[in-house]
Amino acid sequence: MSAGKGEAPLSRVLTIAFLPTFIYSIGQGAIVPVIPAVAANLGADVAFAGFIAGSLLIGQAIGNLPAASVVRKLGEQKAMMIASLATIIGASISFFATSTWMLFAGILIQGLMTATFALARQSFLSTYVPLKYRARAMSSLGGVFRSGMFVGPFLAAWLISMTGDPQVNFLAFITCSFLVFVVLLVLPDIEKYAKPNRRLSMAKEEKPGKESLWRTFGRRRNVLLTLGVGAGTMMMVRSARQVVLPLWGHAIGMDAGSVAIVIGIGGAIDFALFFTSGWIMDKFGRAASAVPAMAGMGIGFFVLAWLFSVPHADIWFIVLTCWLALSNGIGSGIVMTLGADLADPGDPAPFLGAWRTITDMSSATVPFIVSGLAAVASLPVTAGVFGVIGLGGCALFARYIPKHVPKPPKTGPIELGGE
Repeated sequence: MSAGKGEAPLSRVLTIAFLPTFIYSIGQGAIVPVIPAVAANLGADVAFAGFIAGSLLIGQAIGNLPAASVVRKLGEQKAMMIASLATIIGASISFFATSTWMLFAGILIQGLMTATFALARQSFLSTYVPLKYRARAMSSLGGVFRSGMFVGPFLAAWLISMTGDPQVNFLAFITCSFLVFVVLLVLPDIEKYAKPNRRLSMAKEEKPGKESLWRTFGRRRNVLLTLGVGAGTMMMVRSARQVVLPLWGHAIGMDAGSVAIVIGIGGAIDFALFFTSGWIMDKFGRAASAVPAMAGMGIGFFVLAWLFSVPHADIWFIVLTCWLALSNGIGSGIVMTLGADLADPGDPAPFLGAWRTITDMSSATVPFIVSGLAAVASLPVTAGVFGVIGLGGCALFARYIPKHVPKPPKTGPIELGGE
């Protein structure tokens, strides 16, 4: 590379975005299925265990507001490094937790740092990946995350079989976060020597200065309150899978290891579809992925609502977990792709911060909905509510994606060495 700034090779951009994401998501995948069991072991009832499991999502929603400033000031790569180190602190608190509230605090910190890590990697790809294969890059990022969420539950099941203590899985997140820091430390900082692609450079010239996140909320409110809400419903239904399915398995009498394996199988299905989703979005437009994904998840939760007390409930649990994973996989990367499509090209962090605040706040409502409905009604009622939300989101995507998101440019093969 010459002394002046040039275009970053796409292979290097993807390595910096994908490898840390894969490692980080393995650690996260190891803790998500066991949080309800850990909470129950510390004395939480079903409703409070669901709330603690969802505190990871609450942390992500709260963390997006400061994360946008951190990413803008420090750069994407440094922000991911800081987030990985702080995740170690949160996971350590959870590992040593002796009460439900201590466990809650640790998981909340992990959620805060996940927000910073996620915003940084999305901003990084939005800046350096050309538009004509943006959806494939974003869906591949989602696929990398899913691959980690596939490996993580099996790692969790192995650790539980070796120790008999689900709380030991937080050690896996600590180890993975440390490895992420080391990888980012070793990899080159592209922001120092490479410029964004030509479209982004032109956008920066046309729009000098930088806009605050709050001003972005006001200026882009029409998009955020329509398509942003639609993306929020998708994140709610996706988050419901993480919270409801482990609780469902625990409630029908499955042990923590078996639940982790079932969720891991779902993760494998999810992962297998990531590139197909991106190809569909780049070829046929974003709605071609988003609408069927939301329809499938809405229907899946409706069916799940009727299968709590039927014979062979564990078999139906496996079937519906796989169906929801299939539906979600079709929409792999859609929320990140839409955010990148709608962000200001020259300075994506403020809009992405606003976008992720809405989507993650939507996710953060899930533990309140789950714990509240589980306390006053039942888990089947909870599943039915998320079925309604899923179908509502399907309608919003069908209506507003064609209105706000232009058709993608002509697609072509991904050129890893740059254009």
